[in-house]
Amino acid sequence: MSGTLNKVMLIGHLGDEVKIHYFEGGNCIARFPLATNETYTNKQTGEKVTNTDWHNVVVRNKAAEICEKYLSKGDKVYVEGRLKNRQWQGEDGNTRYTTEVHVQDFTFLSTKKESMAHAQQVPAASPQQEPAKPSGPESVEEAEQDDDLPF
Repeated sequence: MSGTLNKVMLIGHLGDEVKIHYFEGGNCIARFPLATNETYTNKQTGEKVTNTDWHNVVVRNKAAEICEKYLSKGDKVYVEGRLKNRQWQGEDGNTRYTTEVHVQDFTFLSTKKESMAHAQQVPAASPQQEPAKPSGPESVEEAEQDDDLPF
């Protein structure tokens, strides 16, 4: 393969609110930290261990405005983009470095409000209960399941 590839895909939770900065000319940039977790069981102790990695996420222009409007701390999101390294001079004169995920595509997986609503509903339902079906016209999925198609 003669080409190169710089692609990252992450699913994680926002560690803070989206912070947006507007520039002259109408462009903007949004930044937020994204936490991803790795969980495993320690074979020697049998203890469950969770490691969290933090990623600096950068979104630009219209996508940045959408993220600021709809995302908040704790929300689960899928981001896809490129890794970029950046350096700058700190106030103390030292050179600082950071690696960022520059987003090219994203999907909101859940909002904090949805997660909290689901968590409140789960204890109320018993395992024997079947979820209530909405009244009214059949959904598209139900109609498709009733088809006599062989595939």
